[in-house]
Amino acid sequence: MTATDTPTGKQGHPADAVTTVPRGSAYASLSRQIKQAGLLDRRPGYYTAQTALLLLLVTVGVTALVMIGDSWWQLLVAAYFAVLSTQLGFLGHDAGHRQIFRSARGNFCFGVVLANLGVGFSYGWWVDKHNRHHAHPNDEDKDPDIGAGALVFTTRQARASGRIGRVFYRWQAWTFFPLLMLEAINLRVSSVRYLLADRDRSRIREIALIGLHVVAYLAVVFVVLPPGKALAFVGVHQALFGLYLGCSFAPNHKGMPPLSDADNADYLRRQVLTSRNVRGHWLTDFALGGLNYQIEHHLFPSMPRGNLRRAQRLVKQFCADQQVSYLETGLISSYAQALRHLDTIGRAAAPAA
Repeated sequence: MTATDTPTGKQGHPADAVTTVPRGSAYASLSRQIKQAGLLDRRPGYYTAQTALLLLLVTVGVTALVMIGDSWWQLLVAAYFAVLSTQLGFLGHDAGHRQIFRSARGNFCFGVVLANLGVGFSYGWWVDKHNRHHAHPNDEDKDPDIGAGALVFTTRQARASGRIGRVFYRWQAWTFFPLLMLEAINLRVSSVRYLLADRDRSRIREIALIGLHVVAYLAVVFVVLPPGKALAFVGVHQALFGLYLGCSFAPNHKGMPPLSDADNADYLRRQVLTSRNVRGHWLTDFALGGLNYQIEHHLFPSMPRGNLRRAQRLVKQFCADQQVSYLETGLISSYAQALRHLDTIGRAAAPAA
């Protein structure tokens, strides 16, 4: 992305910036450094290896499922598939940001195959939602990721909730991780609602691919396992998939300062101040799908995942030079910060004695 790129706003084509960035802005200067370092260049070898590895791991998982047969040890295989589902989601996320192929169509088709056929939720729905998040991070009026629902993220949302909701929200910090086990169901319900709202040709294709995923998935599980064990397999797989996926996204923005248009923050500050990095090593990068470099990812959404670690050094130093707060913390600390925020908001929602 160059300093003058603007968002497309089209389905399957995530925006790379919120607004046109003036060439003389701080972000434009950082963007030139990043581009000159080659960090926006595509990494075909990296993504070929990532895709090949995941295909190999899926083959190993299916082979294990069939070979082990009627056994409660299959619950470990279900946990294994929860990790694979999340990793496929990460790869679909990269396709959604046009990190993999040069052509928008190539990324879109790859993303649909990964999300709809591979995992079983709508890529089109996710892209639409994720575009709005990137354009307005932590804006309670425009960011769908902090909209009031099973959780509330701002004092205004808490005070606007009903009496029963306030009782529930009072304990939301304690229910956060258990609720993540339902995230896989939420993804699918939201996908179906989105796809049925406007039945054009692309959405019908997405529905067909999701249906194929569901039929093939259930057929294999229920052919290999008796009904009781099959249901347990599906339950463990989907619950752990939701938990892992939610735990990967939770550290990114939860508990970071909310911003709105009234704050009049420039693009650089809007993206940096609302994001949190998680420090670690190669295993952290793999486990979190590169989302631990959330600041760099929000500043340069089309940057290939494999370049984010190198970009961090430049971005961190640039923010220090510009006196822009740059938050980086450990994984456990990031969860603690998010939970403290949820607890604080939950207390504001508590009904008066």
